[in-house]
Amino acid sequence: MRIGFMRMLILGGTWFLGRALAELAVGRGHEVTTFNRGRSGGDVAGVVAVRGDRGRWADLVRLVRGGPWDAVVDTSGMVPGVVRASASVLSRVAEFYVYVSTVNVYRGWPTDPLDDGSEVRAGGGRPLGENAADRYGREKAGCEVAVGTAFPGRSAVLRPSVMIGPREYAGRVPWWLRRVAGGGRVLAPGVPGWGIQPVDVRDVAEFALKVAERRLGGSFNVAAPIGSATFGDLLEACRRVTGGSAALEWVADEFLVRHGVREWVELPLWRPHAGTWRLETARARAAGLRCRPLFETVCDTWEWLCAGDADLDHEAAADVGITPTREAAVLAAWDVCRE
Repeated sequence: MRIGFMRMLILGGTWFLGRALAELAVGRGHEVTTFNRGRSGGDVAGVVAVRGDRGRWADLVRLVRGGPWDAVVDTSGMVPGVVRASASVLSRVAEFYVYVSTVNVYRGWPTDPLDDGSEVRAGGGRPLGENAADRYGREKAGCEVAVGTAFPGRSAVLRPSVMIGPREYAGRVPWWLRRVAGGGRVLAPGVPGWGIQPVDVRDVAEFALKVAERRLGGSFNVAAPIGSATFGDLLEACRRVTGGSAALEWVADEFLVRHGVREWVELPLWRPHAGTWRLETARARAAGLRCRPLFETVCDTWEWLCAGDADLDHEAAADVGITPTREAAVLAAWDVCRE
C-alpha cells in the first residue's frame, strides 16, 4: 500500500541519482531532508538541507536530531565501516532503509548472465590481486551487509546496472554524444545488434521512491529489460539527436581486444563479456520498475548538455573516451585488416 505522505532522508541528494530522487520526492509532496557535505551540486528547492560528513560521528549525532523519518534512501554509501556507523545511528530514528548498491556486487559480473538469486561477493577481506572493479563490488557488498544488520527486516537493496541520463557525471553517454556530434568516422565497438541495458537515472529514482513508499524489502536488480535496446540503438540515437553526419564504423570485438583498446574506458559502455548486459530484473519489474525508451534518455541528455549547465568535472569522467589520435590509428589498422 502506498503511503500518502512520508518524511524521507536522502544521504546525498545533490548530484545525479540523489538529486533526481529529491526532485521527485518533493514533487510528490513528501518532506525531504538531504544530508551531504555540500561539495557537489546545489540543493533541490524544497528540501531541508543538512550539511555534514557521514564519516564523522558528531555530524551523525547532529543529523539524527532532525528525525524521525519514515525512510532513508542511501545514494552515497561506499565504505562498509562508514555505512555501518550511519545505518546503526539511523536505525533508531528511521523505519526503513533503501540502499543503492550496484550490479558489481555479483561475483559473476561481468562475465556471467545474472539474476536475482546470483551469488554475491564476500564483503570482507582484501583478496590478493583484485582490481579496482572487484574492490568496488566487494566494498558495496560489505555495505549491503551493514545495512541489513542495522535494519533487519526493514531494508531494501537496489542493484542498478549503468545509470545514464541528464547530469550523468561519469560522462559515458555524454562522451558518445559529443563524439558523434563531431562527425567523421566513429569507431563503434562490436556489432550494432549487441544488446545493452543501461537504465535512466530518473527511472531508478522512481523505483527507489516506490520501494521506500511501499516498504518493499529485499534486493532488486535495476536495469532496462533484456532485449530492449542495442549498442546500435544508442549510437543511432546519438546521431539523430545531435544532427551530426558521423559515419559509424563497427569494429569487431576481437580486433579491439587485440589492439589493446581499453574496455569500458576508451569506448564507454563497451565490455565484450557475455554477462555485461545480461541482468535479469524480474523481481524489480514485478514490484513496479518501469524503464523509458533509450532514445528518450539520449535526447534528454543531449538537451542537458546543450543547456550549458553540464558539470562533468568528476574523476569518473576524466579518462572516459578514446583520443582522436588513438581512434584514427585503430581505424587505420582495421582498414588494413580488411584489405
